[in-house]
Amino acid sequence: MAITTTTAMRGPMAVKDWAQLLLLGAIWGGSFFFARIAVAEIPPLLLVLFRVAIAALALHLYLGLRGPSFRLALPHAGLFFLLALVNNVIPFSLIFAGQTELGAGVASVLNSTTPFWTLILANALTSDEKLSWNKLAGIALGIVGTAVMIGPGLLAGLGGPVWAKFALVGASLSYAVALMIARRFKGVPSPVIATGQLTASTIIMIPIVLLSHGTANLFSASPPVWTAVLALALLSTAFAYILYFNLVASAGATNASLVTLIVPASAILLGFLFLGERLELFELGGMALIALGLVTIDGRLFGRQR
Repeated sequence: MAITTTTAMRGPMAVKDWAQLLLLGAIWGGSFFFARIAVAEIPPLLLVLFRVAIAALALHLYLGLRGPSFRLALPHAGLFFLLALVNNVIPFSLIFAGQTELGAGVASVLNSTTPFWTLILANALTSDEKLSWNKLAGIALGIVGTAVMIGPGLLAGLGGPVWAKFALVGASLSYAVALMIARRFKGVPSPVIATGQLTASTIIMIPIVLLSHGTANLFSASPPVWTAVLALALLSTAFAYILYFNLVASAGATNASLVTLIVPASAILLGFLFLGERLELFELGGMALIALGLVTIDGRLFGRQR
């Protein structure tokens, strides 16, 4: 395995970029909060369908009003279905299943391990995203942080069942695979990619939900739960994609990835304020290690010190 010692970095982000980053972190942290409310009455697979279908409709409306044309997605229909499977259907299902047992803060922290799995896959499958020493150290810290969060549960059953935590880790791995697939969409505008994958996800989920749940009581949730579903789909999925694509275009993908440091804190704060959740000491320790790993991967803090 070749290790490089330098990493190309952009300059510091502008104030407006930091504002977008903080807002995006709050919104994506809120997705775990909204999902925790929704899974109390809506089965995970049905919630996945509601999330992707409502978000897809919203993004189609956005494209219709602002452009570009969705026709740009049609030549890549097969690839969109593959992307939908690993970027929406599988991870959303695993996340919602895990959240039937886990709090919003713990779920979001486990989901924040996505950059570590992405780096491992990128090093193995690509020629332009090889590991550097700071990335290698960050991956090690992330794996240790994840082990700290899951390990005590293996021994004592604390902080929720182990299968639920592994479900969230599995979702992170699925997202990493999705990133490798998304690299193949060259020349396709980002809003079209988002709309295409959510549309394909909706088409996939409709027969799955009908086979698993039938048509009875699909819309029987209470009004507060429907409010959470709409917030999850419109705010934490449709709007969040648009905001994220604006940030990537303005500040670059590396800077945009820093949002993973903000999402867990946002989810933990919302869970503490509105859901009465508490975290075990070992889970807080795991969060600290994961956060340190992400800072190490970014490299700017240690570079500035040098």
